[in-house]
Amino acid sequence: MSDSSAPTRHERIVGALLGVHAGDSLGATVEFEAWEHIQVNHPQGVRDIVGGGPFDWPPGHATDDTDLTRAVLLAYRDVEQLKRAQSPKTPGVVKLAAQYMVDWYDGRWPDRVQGQRPADVGGATAAGISKFKRTGDPRTSGAGEGRAGNGSLMRCIPTALFQLDADKAFVESLDISAVTHDDFDCTIACAVYNAMVRALVDGRTPDDAWQAGKDAVERVASMAAAEPTVDRKVKMERAAKKVEAAVDAGKSLVHVQDLAENGPKRAANATKVMPFKASGYVLESLTLAVAAMLDPRPLEDVLVDVVRFGQDTDTNGAIAGGLLGARDGVNAIPLRWREELQFGKEFTEVAAYLLVPEEGRQ
Repeated sequence: MSDSSAPTRHERIVGALLGVHAGDSLGATVEFEAWEHIQVNHPQGVRDIVGGGPFDWPPGHATDDTDLTRAVLLAYRDVEQLKRAQSPKTPGVVKLAAQYMVDWYDGRWPDRVQGQRPADVGGATAAGISKFKRTGDPRTSGAGEGRAGNGSLMRCIPTALFQLDADKAFVESLDISAVTHDDFDCTIACAVYNAMVRALVDGRTPDDAWQAGKDAVERVASMAAAEPTVDRKVKMERAAKKVEAAVDAGKSLVHVQDLAENGPKRAANATKVMPFKASGYVLESLTLAVAAMLDPRPLEDVLVDVVRFGQDTDTNGAIAGGLLGARDGVNAIPLRWREELQFGKEFTEVAAYLLVPEEGRQ
């Protein structure tokens, strides 16, 4: 018997998008702050979207996390628009996403003065976009090996939500990451994260979603055999093992409430699992998001505690918020948060547009 109170697929998809936005906007207030400072200034955590932070954001304003999620989302919208118009030539979604990233970087963006650069741009993101502007080829624009920040994981969720073909979604997760972040840690993390999102949107349990992430790691490991050089094969296999360890750590080694209450020095296994204190390394953000997904508490409490851990709070909030929104649905995101979100209405409308063909087949 189905649970009539469970969120619908549509509600989970909108929840995933607005979860990214809400986590981003919630965390923006204390971005770059250490756990110790947050404990003093916000002992119960940041519980409302109030803006501020080092870039003095207006309440609910998108940082780079939500802006670049929007870039990927609009690429999927454009592909669908061209299909419905029966256009004879449909550009690939990866290149369209890269072009929207250029628009964002160059200042062709809502609520920003024309030509004004973003207030906050990650180094690998800037390098990848600049390279794409020179070459026009998203396949060769990545910032390169060793640039393993969380800047592609924070924006990858539209692929999980709007590419219905699972095989294509897997490949597009890798390729859209690689526009800026082509280090294997990043590309594989995006594919694994999106596998978990897809499972949650399908109504599966968090434990099932965790297993879907593990299965995605196995798929990457099997792909390594096809790499053109032994060096790339070895690096891909090594990265797959690291991503798997990050997913495992989120389930068995760290817990969000413990991290929030005891901080990076005293929480169980924190110094081992998160030596960089979740300050931007992609696999630490992935671990924190998996721990959030598996935390049985309400979305609000979990997301507040993710932000309480400190450091890269907006991005960690965005990544965890996407999984939590997919798990619990849009109505689990507090209304007082949703009302503040800069792109909340647009994200909801684009999701509805993209879901029309899918819902028509059900």
